[in-house]
Amino acid sequence: MGYKPNPMNQIRGMRNNAQGHIFEDVLKKACEYYKQTGRADIDKTPESFRVMKKHSNGTFTGRFIDLAQPDYQGTLAGGRSIIFEAKYTTTDKIERRALTDRQMETLESHYKMGASALVVFGIKDKFYTMPWEYWRDMKLHFGRQYLTQREAEHWKVRFNGAVLFLDPVNGLYGKRAQFAVIDEYHEGVILK
Repeated sequence: MGYKPNPMNQIRGMRNNAQGHIFEDVLKKACEYYKQTGRADIDKTPESFRVMKKHSNGTFTGRFIDLAQPDYQGTLAGGRSIIFEAKYTTTDKIERRALTDRQMETLESHYKMGASALVVFGIKDKFYTMPWEYWRDMKLHFGRQYLTQREAEHWKVRFNGAVLFLDPVNGLYGKRAQFAVIDEYHEGVILK
């Protein structure tokens, strides 16, 4: 007997894919806002793919040719580079393993060079920007390899139709309220 796909899994996959595209759209709006206001110039990293066959109707068949890089890269006002991966979940928690090894290696490399390396994520209807070093060392800081909305509250960001990933909700990041200075704030945060 052949494999039969589970219709509920197919529906769940389609819903998650659609939610991911919506999340990308609201991040794109934020990038446009930050560029217009002179706070940052950030672009989505294009996926590497090869065209395998061109079709007469203008479409093509292709395949990805490289492992995924972090989703966004750019420059903050003042010259510091920024790089971040974006993840979204409709579940109650987000897992560290949502990032691929390649994405984590790239974030670590940029972090070591002085970039503002971040993970921007959504859990249900809330959005957060976490410094890479806290995501990387999640087990050390939280005792496990996933986060709930409660643990992520320190990194909650504003949402106004765009996920304003550089704008914390509660102003915890100092007068400049910009994640370019996030490391200075988090030195004193008690996470548990």
